[in-house]
Amino acid sequence: MSQLQELIDTVFTKIPSVYLIIGSTVVFFFMGVLGFIVRSKAAERPISPIRIVLPPLFMSSGMLMFLFTQFQVPWGQVIEAAAVGLLFSTILIATTNFEKKNGQLFVKRSKAFIVILAGLLIFRLVAKLILSSSIDVGELAGMFFILAFAMIVPWRIGMLIKYNNLKKRERLMVK
Repeated sequence: MSQLQELIDTVFTKIPSVYLIIGSTVVFFFMGVLGFIVRSKAAERPISPIRIVLPPLFMSSGMLMFLFTQFQVPWGQVIEAAAVGLLFSTILIATTNFEKKNGQLFVKRSKAFIVILAGLLIFRLVAKLILSSSIDVGELAGMFFILAFAMIVPWRIGMLIKYNNLKKRERLMVK
């Protein structure tokens, strides 16, 4: 653990913060594109409760970043980031719907999804550029993780509720 902490200390002291911001923005852009591709492919397969629940469970491993001091966020900023994430989750919940095909449920393709994803990418880029002048890069990374987690968890809970309601209403026998 101490060797990993030393590596992180070295990265944050030797690499100028502007390069860390640019690098993380490029990585986030590619992750956003990858997310769109994965979501588009996922819409071709039937949805199930496990496929709804797994992404936030996998993402929760990212909480380990908070073991390192560079990523720790003061409680006030935790609340702010979580509140913004919850706000964004309402948009995702409202625009995520299901459709029945051949007795199975699929996530309905939404034209709003690409607009929402692009909007989130732009929001994150602008917020990062503005906030990076007053908040450390690692702390900012922690805040954006909290924002994303606070957005994904309620969205997936909302999806699960919609899924179960539709399944019950349609009396579908879904795996």
